[in-house]
Amino acid sequence: MTEWTRLPDLASRAVGGGVLWANDELFAERENLIKPAEPVYQTYTFGHKGQIYDGWETRRRREPGVDQAVVRLGMPGVVRGVVVDTAFFKGNFPPFCWVEGAHVDGYPSAGEITEWFPLVERSALKGDEKHFFDVQEGRRVTHVRLTIDPDGGVARLRVHGEPLPDPRLLVPGIDLAALENGAVVTGCSNMFYSSPNNLIAPGQAAVMGEGWETARRRDDGNDWVALRLATAGVVRLVELDTSHFKGNAPGWATVSACDERTDPDTWFDLLPRTRLQPDTRHRFVVDPKEATAVRLDIHPDGGMARLRVIGSPTDDGMSHLQEMWAKTTN
Repeated sequence: MTEWTRLPDLASRAVGGGVLWANDELFAERENLIKPAEPVYQTYTFGHKGQIYDGWETRRRREPGVDQAVVRLGMPGVVRGVVVDTAFFKGNFPPFCWVEGAHVDGYPSAGEITEWFPLVERSALKGDEKHFFDVQEGRRVTHVRLTIDPDGGVARLRVHGEPLPDPRLLVPGIDLAALENGAVVTGCSNMFYSSPNNLIAPGQAAVMGEGWETARRRDDGNDWVALRLATAGVVRLVELDTSHFKGNAPGWATVSACDERTDPDTWFDLLPRTRLQPDTRHRFVVDPKEATAVRLDIHPDGGMARLRVIGSPTDDGMSHLQEMWAKTTN
């Protein structure tokens, strides 16, 4: 056990990590790589493709090549060490692996990341064992790519390091759209699968069912939800979280707002039409603007786990809250 294992796992699903892509996952799903729990194994549990493994496993190669998986870190930062765990993969582990990192802005797809730098050089692996690799690279990392040579199974990938946030996203304020702060859903185009109140619920969604999801559209329209903010405020950041929505995330989204104190009929853009990635927390800094209500439009349909609207209450907004508090507590 090395000292850096005391540092957080930057890739863990528990902190929002996601496996964006793998070239093959025929025998076991790529998402297992970053599960926070230790891997388990139960004998004679067979599915349609063979023994079920708690890890990522590719098919047997019949041609030259390697298999790869790309992980988006839940907490970007400086990586100090990597653990490649082949637990329970005994006759089907990869003989070699290496790990690369990337630092990119925004929310690219795996195929759009073109510049990678080494974190772990090509190294030999053993079956059913944890392998600890020190990392000397000092650059901030947002994504890692695990390559196994030539094929096989890996139970877990741990990426330990020191989180390093983007200072541009550290804006002052509270979540003006939070249900617990007093925000209210005032309208919604469709709530076939789940309530839009889920969008503004406390905490992170644990499963897809804890978000808002619409029916599939068969027309040229789009779905939307409107909110009255907890109070009038200056909006500085919008978070659109598609966690758990993988084949059913919206392709794009827009966020608009209005200030009902001055002109309730005029809406303005906070976030123009923006592409979204599946299973991703997107955070966008916006031009500071005062608002009392917001509307989220998703294009064309799908599901979203959470909507956060971060900003600072205005002076009159705070005064209104204090008046409401006084009226209802005295």
